[in-house]
Amino acid sequence: MDDTVTFCFHGIGTPGRDLEPDEDGYWVRTDRFHRILDHLAERSGPRITFDDGNASDAEIALPALTERGLTATFFILAGRLDTPGSLTSAAVAELRRAGMTIGTHGMNHRIWRGMTPQTRQVELIDARDRIAEAAGAAVDEAACPLGGYDRRLLNDLRGLGYTRVHTSSPAPC
Repeated sequence: MDDTVTFCFHGIGTPGRDLEPDEDGYWVRTDRFHRILDHLAERSGPRITFDDGNASDAEIALPALTERGLTATFFILAGRLDTPGSLTSAAVAELRRAGMTIGTHGMNHRIWRGMTPQTRQVELIDARDRIAEAAGAAVDEAACPLGGYDRRLLNDLRGLGYTRVHTSSPAPC
């Protein structure tokens, strides 16, 4: 078990799309984001991740990360690629070229426990393929939407070649 602390961001600044119910609590003001990164840049060990694939990942996070010599993993929702307020395929490729890791957060931001075979195909395989095409590289990391997982899901992900699976529990920032 890895006990490294991970700081997971969802969006920075003003959202460029309609948010899901209660999602606004997961967005952070730009000035606060910069202060958090300044703090993290002084330490070794913490991981930084981003869920959902919001446009702010490329517009705000990428320049701030590179300015501080930090890297992060971006878990992208394939169903939002190239939609207003979300990452474009070109931005995903730019993140990867800048040394960031690209992972999947699925297709439609739904819980992955108890999926039908058809939903499993869409969320775990089709989404990964779409993100890999945009990134121009294989995708072998996943972040479980809404933190939900079970033993069957972990076995499915392992069988599909995922090398690392992330989950989360909410904490105030």
